[in-house]
Amino acid sequence: MSNNTSQCQKSRYTVLVYLALGVFAIFTLMPFAYLLCSAFKSSDVFFSSSFLPIKEDGYWFEIEWSGLTLNHFHRLWSEVNIGDAPFVRSVFNSLFFASTLSLLATLGSAMGGYALAMMRFRGQETITYAVLGCIVIPGTLLLAPSYVVLHWLGLLDTYTGLILPGIAPAFGVYLFRQAFIGSLPVELLEASSIDGCNDLRMFLQIALPMVRPMIGAFLLITYLGAWNNFIGPQIVLQTPEKFPLAVAVAQLRGNYGIEHGMIMAGTLIAVAPVLILFLMLQRDFISGLTTGSVKG
Repeated sequence: MSNNTSQCQKSRYTVLVYLALGVFAIFTLMPFAYLLCSAFKSSDVFFSSSFLPIKEDGYWFEIEWSGLTLNHFHRLWSEVNIGDAPFVRSVFNSLFFASTLSLLATLGSAMGGYALAMMRFRGQETITYAVLGCIVIPGTLLLAPSYVVLHWLGLLDTYTGLILPGIAPAFGVYLFRQAFIGSLPVELLEASSIDGCNDLRMFLQIALPMVRPMIGAFLLITYLGAWNNFIGPQIVLQTPEKFPLAVAVAQLRGNYGIEHGMIMAGTLIAVAPVLILFLMLQRDFISGLTTGSVKG
């Protein structure tokens, strides 16, 4: 009798939890649903309803199909220019920027984390605390100093100046440090050293495969951050033809009016690829973040 009662209570608790999660999911997905519907609505009916256009004399579920169009996407791909370059150029700019930065940042963070976790040198503990201190500094406070340094180096309005400050982020270095401490036995490195394996070979062939989930997770984090980066490119880049997609969408506002449907279509183009990528790799993303999280 007591077992049946406990199972009944557990079932009720599970139902309540799923109901609460369902409510939160609805509120979370509502902006995406609005974006998806607005991207296909024509300008004539854009403000007639919050989501899909509804027939004037019909019920709430009777959709006015004539109010939906692909014209916004067609104009983005064939008519709209950002500076002297077509809008599609910004898509390739984002692909190049996000791919290059994510690869270099992952490699740089892995190298820094490996050095802090597995090598012994003077000042190691001081550098570790310095890395932790850099994590708590808001990135916006570094925009002005970074701009001055890039100006001195002559790297403004270049992708080098946009990528270089992010190739070894403090968060990534410490994240990989924890991953190496939790996943890579020191005895394995000592045995490899005795067998004549140098530091570079140990890092590439032994250390990196041991933290493969973390590599995938950090690649995804960095790629999403670079793809959605809005402030950095506006500060470093001055040529509109070099703008990535996030900045190009903001340039769609006209001088004499705003075409809301086209902006929504551009936003959907910017959001859809990374959203699909995250949904496909979310399991690896979670497993990578938990690698080494309980040690250190």
